[in-house]
Amino acid sequence: MTTPDWVQDAIFYQIFPDRFSNGDKSNDPPNVMPWNAIPTSTGFWGGDLAGISDHLDYLEDLGVNAIYLNPIFLASSNHRYNTTDYFTIDPKLGDTDDFRTLIHNAHKKGLRIILDGVFNHCGRGFFAFNDLLENQETSPYRDWFHIYGFPVEAYKKGKPSTYEAWWGFPSLPKFNTNNPCVRKYILQVARHWIDLGADGWRLDVPNEIDDDAFWSEFRSVVKNANPDAYLLGEIWDGNPRWVGEGHFDGLMNYPLKQAILDFMNRHIDAAGFQNRVEELYRFYPAENGYAMYNLLGSHDTERILTLVNGNFEQLKLIMLMQFAFIGAPAIYYGDEIGLTGGKDPECRKSFLWNEGEWNHEIREWTKSLCKARRDSKALRRGSMEFQHSSVPGTVVLERRYENELVTIFCNSWQKPTRLYLEIPELQEQSGNMETLARTGSWRFDFSHSCDIEFDGPGAGILRFSL
Repeated sequence: MTTPDWVQDAIFYQIFPDRFSNGDKSNDPPNVMPWNAIPTSTGFWGGDLAGISDHLDYLEDLGVNAIYLNPIFLASSNHRYNTTDYFTIDPKLGDTDDFRTLIHNAHKKGLRIILDGVFNHCGRGFFAFNDLLENQETSPYRDWFHIYGFPVEAYKKGKPSTYEAWWGFPSLPKFNTNNPCVRKYILQVARHWIDLGADGWRLDVPNEIDDDAFWSEFRSVVKNANPDAYLLGEIWDGNPRWVGEGHFDGLMNYPLKQAILDFMNRHIDAAGFQNRVEELYRFYPAENGYAMYNLLGSHDTERILTLVNGNFEQLKLIMLMQFAFIGAPAIYYGDEIGLTGGKDPECRKSFLWNEGEWNHEIREWTKSLCKARRDSKALRRGSMEFQHSSVPGTVVLERRYENELVTIFCNSWQKPTRLYLEIPELQEQSGNMETLARTGSWRFDFSHSCDIEFDGPGAGILRFSL
């Protein structure tokens, strides 16, 4: 197996460090914002690594066992995707000792941590780009970037004309990864943080470094440092080119999220959903399918509760389906307590540590799904097969592992309906059935066959020991 075995058992929790918890006020930046202030693109809220360390018990209680951190390296912004020093923890978040402490404490609790690697571009404050701005044609770093002409000017408004920048943002000059010195630098960074205990990398916009040889070398360096390290690619379209031996273990599974939403919103029926999901997984090697990162939201998207217009019952259905599929489910910080928000910066609210402000129903539902996933090897490691559904608005999924059969069903229809299940073991083993999760109003009828009667939308996860 070339993918890390632990990812099959993982439940991820994504943290935007500036907004999770302020554990050390001594490193707060000037003019830090009030914790519950409306999020902005430029403000700092004071969240840090110490704050994450302080709340590992909370994450353990929630039921997650892996953390994905948005960038933590030195940068001028609150999101830190404009890195200026890849070897230095941003002082507003702490220092290397704080990182070591976080890694140590997390690992003691069985929590893995992956870091965000932004290697397509850097910030204008990066040492090589600063030297280029100062020395222009004579800079020894002129070939570290894609330069179109001199003098290079980086602080004028508008898209730069003298160098390539990510999406035309002058503050994000693009690395020239064809340069051996640039490659060596990035690979040193990749190795350094793995050596300090990180459990892998999430790679930001890796498809914009369109170089198979680079990513193959990157993978080799990381895996040589830690064969169990997880490499996750931010590939929005699910292109299978980016998984496998020469690339990443898994991808951020945005296509699965969209398929679930389209089914729940009745843009596609059960057959259409099945076709889309089967096609998605068909093109991945099996082990990479199990290493997918199955998310409903991130720092780049609307909050899932906002996306469903605050419809908690629909949210429960969507989350159940997210936890049912092959791949590791992922929770975006605060979704479990009902945080809302549109796209950036609204989706980057500060976490609410006053429990009186939590949506406890959502949190308990999240905990129950995490428990279902932990308790069932079939949900984590089992095969996956769609079953024929007699109802266009109802999906039926079967997962098997050794002597365990798990059946997942989800009805998106608003009206009462009856589902006829064509799984013989259900009737035979009806006395040995355990409900791992359920939502909505539905009931079994085992009198003649294995049928489920829905009063409206509903879903369930059932486990049978065979």
